Amino acid sequence: MYKKAKPLFLVCETPLHAGSGDSLGVVDLPIQRERHTSFPKIEGSSLKGALRQAFEDLSVPVQSDPEKKYKLIDNGSGKKLQEACPQLDEVLGDKSDKKENLLTKYQEAITLTFGPEEAGGDGHAGALGFSDARLLLFPVKSMKGVFAWITCPKVLQQFKKDMALTGSPYPNEMPAKNCVPKSCTLFVKNKEDARIVLEEYTFEVKEDGRDSEVCTLLAKWLSTNVSTDNYWKEKMEKDIVVLSDEDFTDFVNLSTEVITRNKIDNETGTAADTGLFTEEYLPAESVMYSLVLASPIFKENDTAKGIFSISEDNLCLDGCEDEESKVMKFFETALPEVIQIGGNATLGKGLVRTKCLLSSQP
Repeated sequence: MYKKAKPLFLVCETPLHAGSGDSLGVVDLPIQRERHTSFPKIEGSSLKGALRQAFEDLSVPVQSDPEKKYKLIDNGSGKKLQEACPQLDEVLGDKSDKKENLLTKYQEAITLTFGPEEAGGDGHAGALGFSDARLLLFPVKSMKGVFAWITCPKVLQQFKKDMALTGSPYPNEMPAKNCVPKSCTLFVKNKEDARIVLEEYTFEVKEDGRDSEVCTLLAKWLSTNVSTDNYWKEKMEKDIVVLSDEDFTDFVNLSTEVITRNKIDNETGTAADTGLFTEEYLPAESVMYSLVLASPIFKENDTAKGIFSISEDNLCLDGCEDEESKVMKFFETALPEVIQIGGNATLGKGLVRTKCLLSSQP
């Protein structure tokens, strides 16, 4: 079915609440978690819906325009669409018919890649698929260096298997537990003590030997392929800690953000009697990843495949020899740098920075 796969990294800019519904536990509104490990995740359906909304937001109807023409939102996304559609400069002038035609083709491309909103009996599957977003690095407060990213062998081995599916280059060896990169800045006293303090817990970790060398290579690879600016690249290269599976499990279960909210009575302006509830959030700076999967367009008629038809070249998806390559390139090109995932968007929650690993191989 799917013929191409590529990793998509997600870095939380603000706390994220991908909710799992009501709970009978301590937290009223918990986040989504894997059943067998309890590690936080984002369901593939939630991720796909958020990405589709981000793609659709590249063009909106202008209500102030008496003819209700479409225009591009001026938030940097226009440049992305221009890269996918090199003729945009030519058609954005007074030739509004061509402009509408371009945006119609763009909206048609969204339907072909993500699937129709209301499929019915005549519908078809989308050419893009998304795996659940798995947790890769979890931020934890540190006595030195403000915070550290933690991970564990279980997470890294799963990451290695997932990366192998994409054909992307990545470090072949995964570090063992209780090690840090050679340039780690988290030590409390000096390097001879080889101890770091995360939350209120002290850990003895290795900064030398083979495991540390492997950890250093992994940290450098992640800093290059995940981080988006020099400050975070330098920090990620130094301040990743590989803990045991058990310690990592405790942190991701006990160190998420849990806030208490209240419902205000509109008539009295005071707290409602039954309005108190708690919500759980994945903290900012958490790093997750998903696999983006591409297939040929699910339509037999070549003319119905729009810009993804091999014979179609007016939107210039250059260098693509097959439909799935065109689908993947369309996704990479139009993907916004920041999207919103999960609940409480009006509170600024769930802002996520995206980054595709462009060096992956077919």
